[in-house]
Formats: sequence, C-alpha cells, structure tokens
Amino acid sequence: MTTAIIFIVVLAVLIFVHELGHFLAARACGIRVDAFKIGFGPKIFSWQKGETEYGVNAIPFGGYVKIFGENPDGESISGPDSPRSFVNKPRWQQAIVLFAGVFFNFLFAWLLYSIVFAGGVTAATDGFEQYAGRFHNERIMITYVEPGSPAEKAGIATGDTIDQVLMADGGLPVVDNLNTGTVSNGKISDIQNLINGSGVSPVSIEYSTIGNVTKTVMVTPVKGIVEGKYAIGIAMQTVADFSLPLPTAIYEGAHYTAVLVKETAIGLYAFIANIFRGTPNFSDVAGPVGIAGIVGNAAEMGFKYLLMVTAIISLNLGVINLIPFPALDGGRILFVGLEGISRRRIPPKFANTVNAIGFALLILLMVAVTYKDIAKLFM
Repeated sequence: MTTAIIFIVVLAVLIFVHELGHFLAARACGIRVDAFKIGFGPKIFSWQKGETEYGVNAIPFGGYVKIFGENPDGESISGPDSPRSFVNKPRWQQAIVLFAGVFFNFLFAWLLYSIVFAGGVTAATDGFEQYAGRFHNERIMITYVEPGSPAEKAGIATGDTIDQVLMADGGLPVVDNLNTGTVSNGKISDIQNLINGSGVSPVSIEYSTIGNVTKTVMVTPVKGIVEGKYAIGIAMQTVADFSLPLPTAIYEGAHYTAVLVKETAIGLYAFIANIFRGTPNFSDVAGPVGIAGIVGNAAEMGFKYLLMVTAIISLNLGVINLIPFPALDGGRILFVGLEGISRRRIPPKFANTVNAIGFALLILLMVAVTYKDIAKLFM
C-alpha cells in the first residue's frame, strides 16, 4: 500500500510538471486553456478559475491540458474566439506549446539532480572521477537483483552492500575479504570471477542491509542468468558518498541530465527498431506495475534515491513523448512541421482520427506491458 501511494504521488507530480509546461506555454502565446486535469475517468473534484477548469480524476495514470483548438473543429477554426485558438496561432508558437511539456520534464529532472548533488548523494564512482577527493564511504553496492534468482531467494536486496565473499570447497572456505582488499581491492570483476569459478559450490556472502544490519547467506550459483557463466543474479556498482558546491551541483545536474537523455533516446531507438524487426524485448520496458516496484525500491533506500528515480522517470516520460507517433507530443509536432513545409493545413478530421488511433494503440501497448509486469510477479 505504501509503495502504491508513493508511486501515485510521484506519477501525479510528473504529470503535473509535464502538463504545466503545456499550460504555461499556451497562456504565454495567448491561447485559451479550457481545462487542466490530473488523471482520467470519473471526476474526484474540480474548481473553476477564470476560463480554466482545474481538477483531479479517479484514474491516476495520466493527465491532460485541454487547449482550445488543439483538436481542431469548426468553432476553434472560425468561431467567435478563434483568434485565441491553438490551430490559428503561428506554427512556431504551436511547436513551442507542444514541446513545452517535454522541456519541463527535462527541466524538472535537472532540478532534482542538482538538489541531490548539492545535498549529498551516493553515486557510482565511475563518471565522477574528477570529484574523487570528495568521495567517502566507498563500497560495492547491489544495484539490481534478478527476480527468482538464487540471490533473491537468499534475501539479498537492491541497496545492500557487500562486505565479504567466501568460496567454500568441502567446508574449507577461501576468504576474500573486500574490507581488507584481498580481492584485488574489491573489484566487481573479481567478485564475478569468484562466483563463476565456484561452479555449483555454494558461495558465502556477507552483506550489510540499508538499515546497517550485517547478514551472511549461502548462495549456490546457477547457469542461465549470464550466458556461459555461473551467477547468482545480482548487478553491482562501486559507489561512494559525496556532495558538491551548489554552482557545481547545478552544472553536474545539467550534464548528467543531458547524458541520460542521450542514453534513454538510444535505448528507446533500439527498442523501436527491434519492434520493426519483429524481435521486441519487452523485458527492457516497464509498465505502471513495474515502475511502481522501482519507485518502491528507491523509497526503501532513502529519499535521495527516490528523487533520483523520479528524475529518471521524468526523463523517460519526456523522451517517449518526443517520439513522432500520433497522440504523443512528437507526433503532433511532426504534423505542425508537415503543415509548415506544405503550407497547407492537415484536414482536422484526418488529424483527429489519426491521433485517436494512436492513443488507442498506446493504451494497448500499456496493457501488454502491464500484463508482462504482473506475470513476472508470479514467476
């Protein structure tokens, strides 16, 4: 229940930020905004301020700003208030309004990363080598646990840190104490090699939980998680705690945001390309259920982790909305671009029909991904 509440709050904040971008840009361009709603479906509550109705609806997985003339009709094209219609504004203003939601998602991620870097963060040491002098409490953290893996069955969780690895052979342990640097100063590759080298022999792992409780478990590696190797189903990173002065934090927040936008776009392109090849890997994407689990794990690790995951989701929301697909901001920007090139308006009935079909396809995709997320819970 706590995870669900946190997820709904995070989603509502991100939707609010995205739609706020559209809202402010439309108002700045003199376009009438009829509604600003968070959620879909039945109305929970609403209020009228000026010409805009604000409200919250029952289904939290979305939201919208109803901009006069965004879906053209006779009234918005030639009615009494048509000069304030989206469809009758210059195309550069239309493009700004459509891009503003994505821009606000990126801006919000930048803000969150800047706050985290200034307040102190636990982050992977690679990528921040220039701040090595500020590192403290360097350690190897478990960043992912494969569902159903030996590690998960043993109770190991995301956010735990590895203290010591022992390989048992006939009851006689070979000690590789990461605290004393016996394993080549505790490199992740050495831990992986140790686990792979143990074959089917149990591996003893001493680790500390998020609550600083030290535990020791015996885990038997298996094949199939990592191709051609024995593994227990964990991903690890060398992390450290550090904080940055505010100006540096703002700079690094912008740089980190730009890097993640690029990586997200590349990953999304690869996923879409695989769809057209007929080889989509839906394990690479997560629906509402999967994202809720990620948000819940981050919340358990601490508020700063929750902020960082919220920033990542915000970036993903922005990048996805830039896809030139009907019903998404990118699809609408594409239509505006085509109108600008052809100097002709796309027939409103055609545009509205295409966007409706696109929206239906997006709903089907979300249902399919959600089904995959739920199915994984029972595997």
